[in-house]
Amino acid sequence: MTFFTSLLNVVCEMAPYLLLGFFIAGVLHVFVPQRFYANYLSRNNRLSVLWAALLGVPLPLCSCGVIPTAIGLRNEKASKGAIASFLIATPQTGIDSILATYSLMGLGFAIIRPVAALITGVCGGLLVNRLVREDDKVAETTSSCQLETGNRIWRVLKYAYYDMIRDIGLRLVIGLVVAALIQVVVPDEFFLTFGSQPLLQMLVILLIAIPMYICSTGSIPVAAALMMKGLSPGAALVMLMAGPAVNLASILVVHKSMGQRFTSLYLMTIVGFSILFGLLLNATGLLTPHSLLLTPNDDCCMSASTLPSPFKLVCATVLTLLILYALMMKLFSNFTTKKTLDPDVIVYRVEDMHCSHCEAAVVRAVEEVPGVTSAKASASANTLTVKGPAAEEAIRAAVEGIGYTFKGRI
Repeated sequence: MTFFTSLLNVVCEMAPYLLLGFFIAGVLHVFVPQRFYANYLSRNNRLSVLWAALLGVPLPLCSCGVIPTAIGLRNEKASKGAIASFLIATPQTGIDSILATYSLMGLGFAIIRPVAALITGVCGGLLVNRLVREDDKVAETTSSCQLETGNRIWRVLKYAYYDMIRDIGLRLVIGLVVAALIQVVVPDEFFLTFGSQPLLQMLVILLIAIPMYICSTGSIPVAAALMMKGLSPGAALVMLMAGPAVNLASILVVHKSMGQRFTSLYLMTIVGFSILFGLLLNATGLLTPHSLLLTPNDDCCMSASTLPSPFKLVCATVLTLLILYALMMKLFSNFTTKKTLDPDVIVYRVEDMHCSHCEAAVVRAVEEVPGVTSAKASASANTLTVKGPAAEEAIRAAVEGIGYTFKGRI
């Protein structure tokens, strides 16, 4: 398989789920009132974490598709523990993958998989609630953007397919390219050289599966085929849990959006609990390769080099065009920000802006300052362009008053 074929397959597999995830984020942003999250997900307690995991387990979202939805939850004042629980539990399983797991791997795996996802998500969320506290005030401040006005359908589409993609598009592209390279470089027989050492199998599965993109449904035939060739049930469960739960693209986006400590706990929980459940499954001996409901001639073992379906190709094309458009507009915005031909225009440096919500919050605060004619913020460039004779100290007070770092003129 060539690099471009691998990249095409990865994008095609991801695109439908990612587009769905963006759309759900847009719906959450526009239609779901903030008090819903304040009541159920915003408190640092066990109940909000449990609600987030229960909400996430049945949703058919992969590790990339869940990212924009989770960022939408963050922007609507969900607690970090609830976000972690949702991020961990949701991509591991879904209604579609539960049925597919039952059809290929039997009732045992179909039950263990969602139960493991739920427990892992809840435990990860509780850890984040306990250990990640420093950013809570920042998260509340940066998510305090007021609701926009205008047609709701248009606002959903704009937020889903422009604002969100502009925020995470570059990191997503980098992750996809690296994931495609890994799929080309790593040989198919690599996993099968550790058949007599189940724990080593799990570690190798983690080492390879975590950076790669593989959805919860797409991981099923891979795990089943490897079990038929000697992979232990526990190592197969590790692939079913860790593979869909995280990949390089999602790691980069989560790190950018939620911070280093959050990302570390997020990864440690997935890795630790996938190995724990894998060891427990091997120790019980309840599931073996003989329990699989397939044969070596089944279609699930079909070559991955076949062309994706027309639907996936269309989704991949749409996603690619949206990313290109958003990144071009972002680049154009950064370029025009530096051009201050009007003597009444001043560019300031503002840090701690991470997304379009942050930009909107800064602009609204600054435009209320007397003397400001217009303002424009860029999170990627850390700049605030202000037109008008307003005093710098007044602008500083407005920016710092909503929780961002004002560094003065550039």
